[in-house]
Amino acid sequence: MDIILLGPPGAGKGTQAKRLEQTRGMVQLSTGDMLRAARKAGTPVGLQVRAVMDRGELVSDAIVSALIGEHLDDASGGAIFDGYPRTRHQAEALEVLLGERGRNLSHVIELVVDEDALVERICGRFTCANCGAPYHDTAKTPKVEGVCDDCGGTEFKRRPDDNEETVRKRMEEYRAKTAPILPFYEEQGLVRQVDGMGSVEEVAAAIDAVLDA
Repeated sequence: MDIILLGPPGAGKGTQAKRLEQTRGMVQLSTGDMLRAARKAGTPVGLQVRAVMDRGELVSDAIVSALIGEHLDDASGGAIFDGYPRTRHQAEALEVLLGERGRNLSHVIELVVDEDALVERICGRFTCANCGAPYHDTAKTPKVEGVCDDCGGTEFKRRPDDNEETVRKRMEEYRAKTAPILPFYEEQGLVRQVDGMGSVEEVAAAIDAVLDA
């Protein structure tokens, strides 16, 4: 089963993709991760990636498609596409890649979020500077104020990009990037929407319901 998982940064795509890898043997295909890995590995495609990135240019659709094709062959349990496709042209290229392997998309699952609530969710995050235990200003505070529940550390940190301006900008970018491909998949009846504002378990159950339908 091959699926596309859509949702803005902070919607929980990574968490749900990792769970699907563990429970269903699927493989998350993140273009960003693949480009970095290919560059480091020095494969033929990786050498092309390195040359393009060293010139400060964007990696072409042809190179990205080649990378996707390489990793598809290792995803016998199904693939979760994350960050690809982002344009109609890429969506059409993906159809070709899958068709060449006798595969096809089963679902395009969009995690739907409330923007204001997502801003609060992301901007409230912080972690223990010592052990990395996650906390939140309202959803999960340390049992003893200023003391990590797990290691007893007293220093905490926040990601510098976890601020309202950055989060709203990422939401705008997400809408701009997904707008071109949603109609393409809606025409094929593949799009399913899941409430991304529930707990991890609730979102997981909703995704399972789509995949098992």
